[in-house]
Amino acid sequence: MINSDEFTKRLQKVIDFYGESASSFSEKIGVQRSSISHILSGRNKPSLDFVMKILTTYPEVELYWLLNGKGTFPAEPKKSHTPDLFSNEEKPMSEIKESHQATTNSIPNQALNSDPSKQIERIVIFYTDGSFKNFENSI
Repeated sequence: MINSDEFTKRLQKVIDFYGESASSFSEKIGVQRSSISHILSGRNKPSLDFVMKILTTYPEVELYWLLNGKGTFPAEPKKSHTPDLFSNEEKPMSEIKESHQATTNSIPNQALNSDPSKQIERIVIFYTDGSFKNFENSI
């Protein structure tokens, strides 16, 4: 069973975290202002519909945390174990050079482009903040 006092504290924490007033929070989740007031005052217990509206509007809120206080808020992003091109992992320069040499040695030029007479001159990577990195071929 849900401890109403503890649920109320967690609900208030969610409202405060998003910088909302009880009024604006009720508008965003689609309930009447009085519903929020009654739950925060302890007069009413939250309905399943009320809880689901919070979870739908604010996906960072974990159900188990909201109901039982176990877990984290805000929800921690799940880390992917699959490395990707855009991960921001810093590697030592020596490791990058070794990786580059291994890649250069193992991938023939024909795999990079279809015309063997053409060489890659440079690669430019653009970031979402407007900055970029320019990589030039040293060959």
